[in-house]
Amino acid sequence: MPIYEYRCPACGHQQDHMQKMSDAPLTACPQCGKDGYAKQISAAGFQLKGSGWYATDFKGGSGASPASSKTADNPPPCQGGDGACACAGS
Repeated sequence: MPIYEYRCPACGHQQDHMQKMSDAPLTACPQCGKDGYAKQISAAGFQLKGSGWYATDFKGGSGASPASSKTADNPPPCQGGDGACACAGS
């Protein structure tokens, strides 16, 4: 179940509430009882880091690892020799 952060504009009370996604949003502040209690936009409780979930979760499988397939990062040198290549001047 997701945890939503709420804040009351009248008294400034701020609290987290665990609710189902299908539940109606809360509107009355539990501190002062006034309407206007609203959900806040806050950062997610997790972060995605690294080169991808597959690099850490399925290490027993066959196939190339993401670290070994870096051909797009290091293209081969220009083979154009005749000066017609766009990279010849660099």
